Amino acid sequence: MSERKYRQRGYQDTPREPRREGGGAPKKEYAPRGQPPDRPKTFSMPGFREVVRCSRCGNVLTVASAWTADATCTRCGADLHACAQCTHFDTGAAFECVRPIPARISPKDVRNLCPEFHPRTTVERETTTTSAPTSARKAFDDLFK
Repeated sequence: MSERKYRQRGYQDTPREPRREGGGAPKKEYAPRGQPPDRPKTFSMPGFREVVRCSRCGNVLTVASAWTADATCTRCGADLHACAQCTHFDTGAAFECVRPIPARISPKDVRNLCPEFHPRTTVERETTTTSAPTSARKAFDDLFK
């Protein structure tokens, strides 16, 4: 039997060969996948649009209908010229309005004649396509062309 207590290789073994300089295989040059780097990237990103939505039901409104003082939502009938629909509406601000107003307007979802009113517009990603089929039958037939 061996006089060594442990049989694995370790500090009592003979010295190993020194490492070679630049060891291993040469590194490959980086080449990105997809389009060659000499051309700009082409993205198929959808467009963006500005939208005015009803604060109660989320219905998309036209900007012209939101500007009139007596406008209502076509889906739920909520008043559009109200504080809840305004850009300056903030529940954490004084009188729940970012602009300085002399008195609190209450309730916030009812029509008012505030001179600071500006309809809240949001920028949304365009998710609908313009070339949508007009009927379900046409959409089904387009699948097998």
